[in-house]
Amino acid sequence: MRSYVNSRGRLALLVVLIGMTILILSGKTYAQTVTGTPDVSHSTSLFSLIMQNTDPVFYTIIGLSIWGMTLIIQGFLVNRPSVIMPPRTIELIREMIAQRRFKELIDFTETDPSFVSRALNPALKRAPSFASMKEAMETAVGEQTADQFRKIEYLNIIGNLGPLLGLLGTVIGMIDAFLALNASGGNASPATLAFGISKALVHTMMGLLLAVPCLAAFGILRTLVDKYTVRASLIAEELLLMIKPAEARPPMTGAVRPGAVPQPAAPPTPQVPRKPAQPIPVPGAQI
Repeated sequence: MRSYVNSRGRLALLVVLIGMTILILSGKTYAQTVTGTPDVSHSTSLFSLIMQNTDPVFYTIIGLSIWGMTLIIQGFLVNRPSVIMPPRTIELIREMIAQRRFKELIDFTETDPSFVSRALNPALKRAPSFASMKEAMETAVGEQTADQFRKIEYLNIIGNLGPLLGLLGTVIGMIDAFLALNASGGNASPATLAFGISKALVHTMMGLLLAVPCLAAFGILRTLVDKYTVRASLIAEELLLMIKPAEARPPMTGAVRPGAVPQPAAPPTPQVPRKPAQPIPVPGAQI
């Protein structure tokens, strides 16, 4: 129930971000039209202004936005307790260990995609040496954790590229605006120049709209990956300890008859120092 509530909250956050983006893009600008320049009469919506900047930078930002949104949705769907450590899978593994069905357990963990099964399977293949089993599990846990972090690292890259691409588009747009001003001999109206600059700044806004959701999602997903992988590692270690064989007892000294109860060894008898023997006097002997 708790995981469902958390998923619903994440979905609501995603809907709010998408709604804010749509409201920003469909919002009205202050100037309705550019007066005095009939060749630059434009729609007032910000979305229409963005669509007038269809250059390579625009298509790059749009492509990264689609990729970033896909990674965000996939990240929140994959990094959940019900996926990393499903309770039903853990209970089934416990039952197999309790019933000593190790061959079936190896086959099950080989095909199960959960974090716990993929951490336990290499350890089972190293039996009966418990030291080798523990080492194999630690290696598998480290590889899976690193793989989870690598999948969300792309969000960090996209988030850092967003403002840089927006700045690049803005610089290109400013260059075009001033080239147009120079071509007109410096007689361009301020309204025309302002409209060209506003088109150039659209790239900066698009870069920020790309960076903010990606970096926010990356920070949240990184915390979730660290939290859930640690919990799954502890569960896998607990399951491995259930398979650990009993420690060998040290051998007892001396042969023990079968069926006889070994008796405790008698304490050593203390040695009492003896006095030297006194000579016996003989009658008539000279002393």
